[in-house]
Amino acid sequence: MKSILTLLAVLCLPLAAVAQSLPVAPSLPGTQSLPGTQLLAPPTDFSAAMVAGIDKLALRLIEQSKATRQPTREKLSAALGMVDPRTAVKALELVGDTTSPALLMETQQCQVFRVRWPVFDGVYGEGIYLKPKGNSQARLVVLPDADDAPEKFIDARWLTTGCEVVVLALVNRGTQFSQTDRLGIRTNVPHREWIHRQSFQLGRHLIGYEVQKALAVVDWFKSQPKQVPVIMAGVGEGGMLALYAGALDERIDGVYSAGSFAPREGMWQEPLERNVFGLLRDFGDAEIASFIAPRPLVLQYARYPEYSVTMTGEPGQRTVAAPGRLTAPARAAFDGEIARAKLLAPHGRVLALGADASVEAIVRHLLPTAAADSVLASQKGASKETNDKPLDLAVDATREQRTVRELERFTQRLLVTCEAERQSKFWKAVPLKPLAAFESHITQERERFWRDIIGRLPDPDQSVNAKSRLLRETETVRIYEVTLDVWEDVFALGWLCLPKDLKAGERRPVVVCQHGLEGLPEDTITEDRSSRAWGHYGAFAVRLAEQGFITFAPHNPYRGKDAFRTVQRKLNPLGLTLYSVINGQHQRILEWLKAQPYTQPDKIAFYGLSYGGKSAMRTPAVLPGYCLSICSGDFNDWVRYCVSTELPIPSYVHTGEYEIWEWNLARNFSYAEMAALIAPRPFMVERGHDDGCGTDEMVNYEYAKVRRLYTKLGLGDRTTIEHFDGPHAIHGVGTFEFLRRHLR
Repeated sequence: MKSILTLLAVLCLPLAAVAQSLPVAPSLPGTQSLPGTQLLAPPTDFSAAMVAGIDKLALRLIEQSKATRQPTREKLSAALGMVDPRTAVKALELVGDTTSPALLMETQQCQVFRVRWPVFDGVYGEGIYLKPKGNSQARLVVLPDADDAPEKFIDARWLTTGCEVVVLALVNRGTQFSQTDRLGIRTNVPHREWIHRQSFQLGRHLIGYEVQKALAVVDWFKSQPKQVPVIMAGVGEGGMLALYAGALDERIDGVYSAGSFAPREGMWQEPLERNVFGLLRDFGDAEIASFIAPRPLVLQYARYPEYSVTMTGEPGQRTVAAPGRLTAPARAAFDGEIARAKLLAPHGRVLALGADASVEAIVRHLLPTAAADSVLASQKGASKETNDKPLDLAVDATREQRTVRELERFTQRLLVTCEAERQSKFWKAVPLKPLAAFESHITQERERFWRDIIGRLPDPDQSVNAKSRLLRETETVRIYEVTLDVWEDVFALGWLCLPKDLKAGERRPVVVCQHGLEGLPEDTITEDRSSRAWGHYGAFAVRLAEQGFITFAPHNPYRGKDAFRTVQRKLNPLGLTLYSVINGQHQRILEWLKAQPYTQPDKIAFYGLSYGGKSAMRTPAVLPGYCLSICSGDFNDWVRYCVSTELPIPSYVHTGEYEIWEWNLARNFSYAEMAALIAPRPFMVERGHDDGCGTDEMVNYEYAKVRRLYTKLGLGDRTTIEHFDGPHAIHGVGTFEFLRRHLR
């Protein structure tokens, strides 16, 4: 039997195709461990324990961030993705037609229009414009909550203020237009999340888009010949936007925010479109408020939206929305953040009010005395009944679709400009000769990728504290479970396969065999042909060990659905990702593997499927200790696959992997650029024709850039792609030959 297996290994035929599973010995009673390690006593669920430990780390880092923040306006603008220049607003355009005129109503004091104004190419702000017939005492940009239509947000008192007012329509939380008609895909994703899913990886953000819409009105107000105070006012979602706008633009003379101000450390619980990468590293609401000083700021504990993302869907909708909720903070939490703001800006003019505050107190704090007197006097004599009377304006039923589609079209066009940006920023700067110059340049790019995209944590700081136990053995392989400490509460875990014919003093190459989404190390090892894992992995960690390699199957923590995705949500506001942790775990794994007496330290390869293929692009790209990388079932025209709504197949915009997007990746790196970070080490792609993760055409388009790079470097023999007639699975033919060629 052994000689037959050896012959098949030499011929590179998958064992699964020609033999039944090898007999598995009963699990040993846990009395055996690897030399140099303590005996491992496992908890009930190592996988859950790992995710829970990383969660503790994330929460600890969030709390620690408050002491180290260094806020600047430039950092805030970058975090909100405000990189697109605004179009000059020469005038507000009237929105209407013969059946629905732009002029909605007119009184002796005021005209009310439906308007729009340009913001970017093809993107407009829209809303309601209140134009007083006399001289304006002040100009207001008003931002209602996302679900409040401007027409329903204002009442009769607005008509008598003597102020010029633009009430901006925000993208609402409905789901009607979160769909791709050409593919027949409808989702339960709220409109705000729908735009977030497309823009985040492109380095843009819905929050930034809407702040830009508000600031475009400020541009227009400031271009008027007679200058009066410009006030930014918002409620709920609009209250958050008003704070950001006021912090960023010092032309704004005062800010009113209700229903938003709160400690921001729990932002990971909010709807996905509130996920701002790196925000908590430098900002809480107190820091934002301090940037408005010394201008007047009113913060009101009132009108917080109560909202939870609906996790169910209508018939025909994909239920893929990310969980999230909005609720009012405790009053003590509000007051605590106010106190922090006053400490940060002791000379700031911050007025904190409760829900029962008077309009007069707000007006007098925000406006100079003469303007405040005029505004308040204009309303004297009007009864409360008149002031509270609804205007009964008809809501523009076509506006929401326009607003969503304009932002979608603008964002989708960025796929082209971002690719051009990568060409200019990355590829044109790469020196191809001599090889030493390439390697020096790529070392810097590797650091940039790790720091700015992945997010780099400090190197592992705990002692290794290696523990192991013998799990099982086959006729030719012993399999051990190993744990290694990384940081406080964080450990690495993997299954080590040692060939039984390994001789004392002999050193062999190692292949790190990485599982995919919701997987476990044993999935790469099980030879139960009735299992789902066998269909994907074909026991490739054991098959490689039977061919003489040492293999190690790490457990990566993308397991537990919302459990690990919530960890990503906690890490993102710190400028970190799940791979910040995973790469630290692999630093420790490499350190331990290299120190073992039976491994070749310079021949440790990486081979991963699916999410493990995702790891094959992100982990060897920053850890040169991996001597080669094989990406199976994941290599793709990655940026398009993540954010396009118009591919011939569904993209991640249409699926439940709401942790998948990496902030600003598209402007800097896609998979070809990540492969360049792996070069000049060998790199291979394994692709099944029937793999639903992309199409052959998408994969080949991106891989052509990799082939060109290696060829230009004179290293064409170090890269290849194998297509096989099969599904999303380890094929183990060309890849096994690739490993033998480059490791032996």
